[in-house]
Amino acid sequence: MPADRPLLSCRQVWKIFGAGGGKFMADHQNTPSDAQLRLAGLIGAVRDVTLDVRQGEIFVIMGLSGSGKSTLVRCMSRLLDPSFGEIIFQGQDLAKASEREMIELRRHKMGMVFQHFALLPHLTVLGNVAFPLEVQRVPRAQSDARARELIELVGLGGREDYFPRELSGGQQQRVGIARSLAVEPDIWFLDEPFSALDPLIRREMQDEFLRLQNLLHKTIVFITHDFDEAIRLADRIAIMNDGAIVQIGTPEEVIITPASDYVGEFTRDVPRARVLSAGAVMTPSSGPHERVVRATSKIAEIAEMAVASPEPIGVTDEAGDIVGELSRDRVVEVLLNRSARP
Repeated sequence: MPADRPLLSCRQVWKIFGAGGGKFMADHQNTPSDAQLRLAGLIGAVRDVTLDVRQGEIFVIMGLSGSGKSTLVRCMSRLLDPSFGEIIFQGQDLAKASEREMIELRRHKMGMVFQHFALLPHLTVLGNVAFPLEVQRVPRAQSDARARELIELVGLGGREDYFPRELSGGQQQRVGIARSLAVEPDIWFLDEPFSALDPLIRREMQDEFLRLQNLLHKTIVFITHDFDEAIRLADRIAIMNDGAIVQIGTPEEVIITPASDYVGEFTRDVPRARVLSAGAVMTPSSGPHERVVRATSKIAEIAEMAVASPEPIGVTDEAGDIVGELSRDRVVEVLLNRSARP
């Protein structure tokens, strides 16, 4: 489980686009209303965002196109300067860091992968992956050895001498992932990295991403507009609308207790059985049970057994103690995407 200690925190972060945005924020005590922004002809691309990204978690930021998610992640990495607020990374407020300090942080502590692969066409796979290390003036033999390790890690062993034009889209994205890991970043920013891929390759890349995370245990900020992708990858999800965060929670929390009609509409068609665990939908135990499942088991994984059982099945915690039960009717409700509330 990810530790509760945040690696990165945003405190009242705003990004205003338009002339005089900084003065406008100061004139309105850094809390302007939507009406005041419109009257001034300014756009609040990120509005009063406060959140924590915990050590070792996959924190997914999602929303529709134009919701502000990509702008927010660029503020987190200071590729864009926030108009107001604090961005605390390892105890340092990045909003106050110099450009030189930010260059060093990006070179040594931050990995970035974007929707467009941005590979250098004149370099081979090995050259692309080793490039960040060469920028750091790592000796050639050492940078090549590290690059070869990462190429093997992402499943491209044997293609070190290929050029980007000789690779498929999924393979190019694997090169981009390997390159972003070359500097062994403390935090990894991925902005819709798979959205340009066809559905089958996208699914394969999600599998690859989860495999890598199980090996590397990185702290990850992952941007997507696809809720299926979010619930598959996320430890927690932040949903944005019009530049503001409208809800933060685990996939289960967002589905069971949406904070607004907007979030409810987002989650309406999500197959709940893939997201909800036995522990999230169990009811109090009524007695002994012949069959039991773990509280962390997804309903989709245990549905066949539960539906076939005439009696409720027990739900256990990590220690094996009974903490609740699941009836056949309860599981069928989830399978039919009905209310998941106990």
